[in-house]
Amino acid sequence: MSEIADITCREDCRYMLDVPTRWNDNDMLGHVNNVMYYSYFEAIVVRFLMKEGGLHWTDDQVAPLAVETLCKFRRPLSYPDIVEAGLRVAKLGTSSVTYAIGLFTEGAESPAALGHFVHVFVDKQSDRPAPIPDSIREMFKRYS
Repeated sequence: MSEIADITCREDCRYMLDVPTRWNDNDMLGHVNNVMYYSYFEAIVVRFLMKEGGLHWTDDQVAPLAVETLCKFRRPLSYPDIVEAGLRVAKLGTSSVTYAIGLFTEGAESPAALGHFVHVFVDKQSDRPAPIPDSIREMFKRYS
């Protein structure tokens, strides 16, 4: 089984984002469908990079590409929950970063789901790995 950088409680998170569930997130069993958890992961990672790192997806020469995601489900989420997503930078390489992510229901101390999301930064012209830009690297260090 793949290893997940652990987030055991809210205090392990360095960045938080509220993500409202939607009616159509639920499946026929009355809870959020498993594929939606990955969209919540993506929501916090993208917001984090744009707001904290100043990343401009279309303008920057070097951009992150998702290369791996993983989720462990602990408790179901359900509409109309507000998902309180949290992350921290778990591993920082030359061209890659691994985010540890926890999804919490409102006020819960332990995550309903936890996972990781790995980005590799690539040069958009060559489509080859490239060093993480210095300004973003420094931001990552603050959130590890």
